[in-house]
Amino acid sequence: MRVVMFGYQTWGHRTLQALLASEHEVALVVTHPVSDHPYERIWNDSVADLATGHGVEVIIRDRPGDAELLDRLKQADPDVIVATNWRTWIPPEIFELPRLGTLNVHDSLLPAYAGFSPLIWALINGEREVGVTAHMMDAELDAGDIVLQRAVPVGDRDTTTDLFHKTLALFGPITVDGLDLIASGRTDWTPQDRSKASFFHKRAEEDSRIDWTWPAEDLDRLVRAQSDPYPNAFTYHRGHRIRIVAASVSKGVYGGTPGRIFIREGDAVVVVAGAEARRGRSHGLAVERIRTEDGTELAAKDYFTTMGGYLTARR
Repeated sequence: MRVVMFGYQTWGHRTLQALLASEHEVALVVTHPVSDHPYERIWNDSVADLATGHGVEVIIRDRPGDAELLDRLKQADPDVIVATNWRTWIPPEIFELPRLGTLNVHDSLLPAYAGFSPLIWALINGEREVGVTAHMMDAELDAGDIVLQRAVPVGDRDTTTDLFHKTLALFGPITVDGLDLIASGRTDWTPQDRSKASFFHKRAEEDSRIDWTWPAEDLDRLVRAQSDPYPNAFTYHRGHRIRIVAASVSKGVYGGTPGRIFIREGDAVVVVAGAEARRGRSHGLAVERIRTEDGTELAAKDYFTTMGGYLTARR
């Protein structure tokens, strides 16, 4: 089949690699310009460079829908469009253009975690599996009928970086397998159960700010969700911003005020956490490694040389 691909960053790059290696013909690639957004500087393998290196025409757009792009898409005459990590809405005059429709590939187990940063949100929320969904695009974002879906387990100490690599490996195969099903004439796709849908916004700095009233179990997942190379979870100590690079749930139960720098536990320093901490029923967050504003990384026991004082949400 003749394929036009809308894709961006490493997800789009891996998808395009699979398409170029398949029996399908890539007629045109549309991608976004390079971005300064912190989350779009991560995993930023160039779709444009890969396409150009294989002699495929590239069009760069922030948003599709202009007359020039639409004319070029009509000239390309695709049987199907593939969209992977496309960051803006694709209008009906584009996704309905190919005779076989548009296949969107999204890194969550839809209908849950539609929208942005699904792996980070899923890890924060304690999901036991994540995955990738290939679905037919319709007018509602990430809501079309499911063609294929594949899941991977979330390990007890997995970070978002781990989950990225696990799910990235699914992108190429699920795209090619989905196209093969479409080419076979299948149309009996599975409608999404919209009663189970959830839609998440883009991550921003505020979303990485530590709230010490969260239970330690939730804070542990937040730290792992904001693993390098993502912007780390952060807090303030004596007016200075510090990033929590590694942490876990304390072995002991510690009572008091959330944010209190309390006690050493092995090589970690425990910070009181949880809205119910004052009742003495909560584990703390055992902070293992921190990073200062100048980028210096330290063991927590070397940074917090005395106990006492508080970690706060603001300076």
